[in-house]
Amino acid sequence: MLIIIVIYQLGNQIAQFFQLKVPGNVIGIVILFVLLWMGVIKTEQIEMAAGWLLKHLGFFFIPISVGLMTLGDILVNKGLYILFILMVSAFIGLLAAGKATQSVIMKKEKAEVNYHDHAL
Repeated sequence: MLIIIVIYQLGNQIAQFFQLKVPGNVIGIVILFVLLWMGVIKTEQIEMAAGWLLKHLGFFFIPISVGLMTLGDILVNKGLYILFILMVSAFIGLLAAGKATQSVIMKKEKAEVNYHDHAL
């Protein structure tokens, strides 16, 4: 959990120091992704904490939901625009996730075929 908290705080500090418009937690996720990708952090090091956080993910949305209640006038005035943006971004996210999953499956199947060809 300490690794996740340190990376989260690092992302916040970077966003604040450089006065970026990107939230610090997003920067932290990018940092975590890069560190995992480079092998600096192993999945096993954060697996238990990440599992616990995912198990209680719904709980973390309560403050956001309460905060949305104070934005009623914005939702009334700009609700359709926000809904459109959410729908488009959800579609793009699903499309990207689907393509990434297909790519991984195809790569795995190709590797299995090559393995079986070389084993014979």
